[in-house]
Amino acid sequence: MTVDPHTAPSVTDPDLQGQASSWDDFRSTLRAAGVEAVVEAHRAFSRDLARAWDRPIRLLWIDGDHTYAGAKEDIDLFRRHLADGAIVALHDVLHTFEGPIRVFVEELLASDDFGPAGLCGSIGWAQYRPRDSGRWRAARVALGRRAARLIPLVQRGRELRGLAKLRYKLLRALVPHAAPDPAAWVRMVS
Repeated sequence: MTVDPHTAPSVTDPDLQGQASSWDDFRSTLRAAGVEAVVEAHRAFSRDLARAWDRPIRLLWIDGDHTYAGAKEDIDLFRRHLADGAIVALHDVLHTFEGPIRVFVEELLASDDFGPAGLCGSIGWAQYRPRDSGRWRAARVALGRRAARLIPLVQRGRELRGLAKLRYKLLRALVPHAAPDPAAWVRMVS
């Protein structure tokens, strides 16, 4: 399932270059990948779709409004629908947008509803495990401390320049963000 209004302009989709929508490109990408028949696409805003949503979610990918209010609204709207073991992933956590990093740190890493968590490149992820999340608390808190150092630099909403940009890059490099080892993941959650 995917939800996106496919509207423009968008600071997170500058390649539209004045086009009114990314809908046609999205549909052709699904066709080219051979998954059009299995992807349930909703051309809407998530807040509108959430009003009537009543199914469990096993993967919640948040990559829309990159403001704090927008990213937080997405997690707040759909969190109650997460299936046990679901993965929540946010795009652009290690980019200079305030929303994804704050929601990742404040809503996922700080919550005992989530178990293992990490970053893969700029994608922040956490597994919804409210029954046994405590065994991953120390690792989540440690990751949260490192990632939280980026928040004051992006909260201003301005493009980073000079020393601020250099500081951001240095602090971002100190946040572990290598791809997880699949075999280690299976051992860890079993």
